[in-house]
Amino acid sequence: MMQDKQYLMIPGPTPVPPSVVAAMSRPMIGHRSEDFAALHRRIQEKIRQVFQTKEDVFILTNSGTGGLETAIANVVSPGDRVLALITGNFGERFTKIARAYGAEVDEVSFGWGKDVDLSVVREKLAGNPGYKAVLATQNETSTGVLNDIAGIGALVAETPALLLVDGVSGVGGIEIRMDEWHVDILVTASQKAMMLPPGLAMIGVSSRAWEVIEKNRAPRFYFSLPAARKSLEKWNTAYTPNVALFQGLDAALDMMMNEGMENVYARHRLLARAVRAAVRALGLEPLAADHCASPTVTAVRSPEGLGADDIRKVLKEELGITFAGGQGILKGKIFRIAHMGFAGKMDVILGIGGLEMALARLGYPVELGAGVRAAQEVFLGRNE
Repeated sequence: MMQDKQYLMIPGPTPVPPSVVAAMSRPMIGHRSEDFAALHRRIQEKIRQVFQTKEDVFILTNSGTGGLETAIANVVSPGDRVLALITGNFGERFTKIARAYGAEVDEVSFGWGKDVDLSVVREKLAGNPGYKAVLATQNETSTGVLNDIAGIGALVAETPALLLVDGVSGVGGIEIRMDEWHVDILVTASQKAMMLPPGLAMIGVSSRAWEVIEKNRAPRFYFSLPAARKSLEKWNTAYTPNVALFQGLDAALDMMMNEGMENVYARHRLLARAVRAAVRALGLEPLAADHCASPTVTAVRSPEGLGADDIRKVLKEELGITFAGGQGILKGKIFRIAHMGFAGKMDVILGIGGLEMALARLGYPVELGAGVRAAQEVFLGRNE
């Protein structure tokens, strides 16, 4: 295998575009300078368009999990009742954070590979007034399932509860309308569809959420949203930000604005459709049903008698292609192909071509070219 020729197709960190790498390589600027304030203001205007919100979006220097902890730390006080809608590993993580802050969590698990059932949510909210917050995952990375945030938001909006959404692997690649869909806190991170290295979390906060945040007595310091808001008034950050990543974020948002967000979303949907058509043409089965299939990552069940991690090992060692493995109860049973952020048609063609070779190498009866052809048909508009 040619040295250093690697193809990263995991759901984060994702490949970083050359223009973003170049922006991050610019000379360092002072984080309390006018240059940084101007940069921060530019980012704010653009990121609000991605979040589809009129509210402030706070950019904190930490990972997506830090963003989720920020949401919980600012809303949940010990003893508060929280409803957690779980569809996989990251839904479970959001729940664990709420528990760590002393919440009494009512967990509803819909199963790995399934989406949130709105009728269950309706029933829960009707029968249990008194929830402080409802936790939902926009795009469950571990299973490739997309949840109906608009539907959940409409139900939660009729109650006093706040809707906290993990948008880490969706925002930037899958449309979300924070204001219109009644999302009170929306969290995403830099290393997924936002096309950056890990290290930034972005958090949108509704005016309804601020009423709760200001009354909240739980301890918080670095994760304090009131501190972040006070600094943002001067286009500043409460603590030292990752300046290079801010510069990269500015460039990544420019790429997205130039492509047009509608086109960005359509591209992700197209890539997902091609991957799903391809794996089916190879006799494999996507984990998520079509109605809730993620536009940014596709989880695929390993064929009978073949370990998902064996397929991944051949791909990585012989072809330099990295697919993600299964997590939790799906370990060894699925592999995940990401098509998020800086991803296009030829990434899918390459990934599927590699998958065919890996399957053939492991003795699976694969018709070489069948998956690639199915993807090509989707891209050529012949597979409607």
